[in-house]
Amino acid sequence: MRTLRRFTAIASLLSSALALAGPNDFRIHLLGNPSTDATADAAFKAFAKEMGAALTSMNLMPPGTLGHSGFAISAELAVVSLKAVTPGTTPSGTDPVFLIPTERDYPGATLLPSLHIRKGLPWSFEVGARVGWIDRSEMVVATMEARWAANEGFAYLPDVAVRFHATRLFNTRDFDLGAGGLDFSVGKKFAIGGMITLTPYGGWDLVFVGAGTPRLVDFQQDRTETDAYSSRYAQFTNSNVYEEVVLMENGHNRFYAGFRFVGGVIQILMEVSAAGLGSIRLGPSVEQQLPPVLTFNTALGLDF
Repeated sequence: MRTLRRFTAIASLLSSALALAGPNDFRIHLLGNPSTDATADAAFKAFAKEMGAALTSMNLMPPGTLGHSGFAISAELAVVSLKAVTPGTTPSGTDPVFLIPTERDYPGATLLPSLHIRKGLPWSFEVGARVGWIDRSEMVVATMEARWAANEGFAYLPDVAVRFHATRLFNTRDFDLGAGGLDFSVGKKFAIGGMITLTPYGGWDLVFVGAGTPRLVDFQQDRTETDAYSSRYAQFTNSNVYEEVVLMENGHNRFYAGFRFVGGVIQILMEVSAAGLGSIRLGPSVEQQLPPVLTFNTALGLDF
């Protein structure tokens, strides 16, 4: 009985800590109510495109595959720079700021630690999975990927590979966010001293981002429970949702470059990435350019 009471107390403390440990959780009601704010849908779209680019901003693998019996596991870290968007002119004549809608003030950079597992298959195919976590939040990022090396292992020719990837953000509040894309990479492995290899690589990734609000959003978060029940129909209407960000209509280009160092079974990777998001429409003839998403990635792992 004493052990049970101790376990219950520890579980309660952990639950309380998790409930408070979410300064980077997203609260999309901070983007504005589309029922009353003409720029709210544009703000949601800007946020979705930036976050979709952030969640897909790491490759951390050269184009050469692991071989049919190969296996690799690595711990990775992405440092993503996101910026709020300040439109210069809007149809209403105001000058709003499209925020990164975190629970507290956004720190300016997002850390994405993750675990990446890859398995080689015959005929130069490879599959992998990556599970990550947005630092100081309760949100989890999952990625599935498949690669095929069209050319690899030749003495004087570079390795070339194509990769398909799909990513989803889980444990969000009031919205769904996903992304997918097709990645083309090229690189070349150089042997140093027999036991060490260095592989520089680079590539282009065509990414598509989709997001939506499948349920109604409460834009008056400070209401009491009594107020919520007494005025729920006034606060929740069919217009209290953001316009859907359609996956195939919201693509962008990402370019990256990096290198992998392998000594024995230890591998170290470093990579930089830049995604240009284009612009979003604020009105019939008003376009707003979005800032690029810049990322620094690194990984430490085992390659068998």
